[in-house]
Amino acid sequence: MIGMDLEATERRNLKSKGIHKMTSLEIVRLINEEDRKVSFAVSNEVRRIARIVDAVTDALKSGGRVFYVGAGTSGRLGVLDAAEMSPSFGVPTTKFQGIIAGGWRALRRSIEGAEDDKEAASRELDRRGICKNDILIALSAGGRTPFVLATMRAARRMGVKRFGITCNPKSEMARLADETIILRVGPEVIAGSSRMKCGTAQKMVLNTISTASMVRLGRVWEGLMVDLEARSKKLRGRAIRIVSEVARVDHLSAKKALDEANGNVRLAIFMLRYGVSIEEAKRILASIRRDIERIVSPSQRAGKKARQ
Repeated sequence: MIGMDLEATERRNLKSKGIHKMTSLEIVRLINEEDRKVSFAVSNEVRRIARIVDAVTDALKSGGRVFYVGAGTSGRLGVLDAAEMSPSFGVPTTKFQGIIAGGWRALRRSIEGAEDDKEAASRELDRRGICKNDILIALSAGGRTPFVLATMRAARRMGVKRFGITCNPKSEMARLADETIILRVGPEVIAGSSRMKCGTAQKMVLNTISTASMVRLGRVWEGLMVDLEARSKKLRGRAIRIVSEVARVDHLSAKKALDEANGNVRLAIFMLRYGVSIEEAKRILASIRRDIERIVSPSQRAGKKARQ
C-alpha cells in the first residue's frame, strides 16, 4: 500500500502505533479520546443534515418512503434505524426501510463479496418498487462501496432524490448524491475498522434525521412520543405515563383510556382532555389532522371549535 493515496477510513492512526503494548486502561482511554471527535464531525454538518430532514419530511408528507442502503456496518445501522421508527413513532413499517448488501443474512454475519454485487442493487430497488416520491439515503464509510454506488445510480435513473453519508472527503458518493454529509472523524484507532468512529458518526446522523423528521411531522410533542406503539410491558408503562402527563390525569385513568383507545396514545389523550367518547374523539382528530398542539391547548375554545 506504500505510495497509494489511501482514503481517510483506511489510513493509519499515529496515536495507536503502540497500541499492542498498552494496558487495558490505556487502550480504553485512547479509544475514548478518539470517539470524542465524532460529535464534532457531526456538528460540522448540521446544516446539511437539516436539509435532509426537510427533504425526508416533505417526502413522507406526500406519501413517499425513506430507504437506507449500505453494506456491512453501514447497512446494519440503516436497517436498525428503520426498524425502530414504527414502535417509537407509530409510522407504518413500510415508511422507513433498510437495504443491506447480502440481504437479511448479512445482518447476523459478514457475507463476503456482497458489497461488490452491483446487479443486486437494481434488483432490490425494483423489488421494493422505489419511485420519484421516495428518498434514498446511502451509507458508506469510504463512499466507494460498489453495491451502494450502483443503488445510487439506479435511483438516479428513476429520478429519486439521493443523499449520501460518508467519512471520506474524496468519495465517489458525492458525484451521485444530491447532497453528501461528510463526517471527518479521521483515521480509526484500528486502521480500516470503520465500525468504530465512522459507525458511531453514521448512527448519530441517522438518529438525528429520523427523529427530527418525526418531530416535524407532529409525532412528538414537548419531547414525548405521542404516537408510540405500546407493544411491550415497558412501552405500555411509558404510554400510560405520557397520557397521564399530557392529559393531566392519574395513571389509573390514563390506563383505562388507553385500554378503551386500544393503545392509541394520541386518541386517549384527546378523550381525557375533552371528555368525549372514542367515536367523537376519532372524528375530531380526523378533522384537525391529528394536530397535538390543538389537542392539548390550554384554551377550551380549541376543543369547542373542533367539536363543531
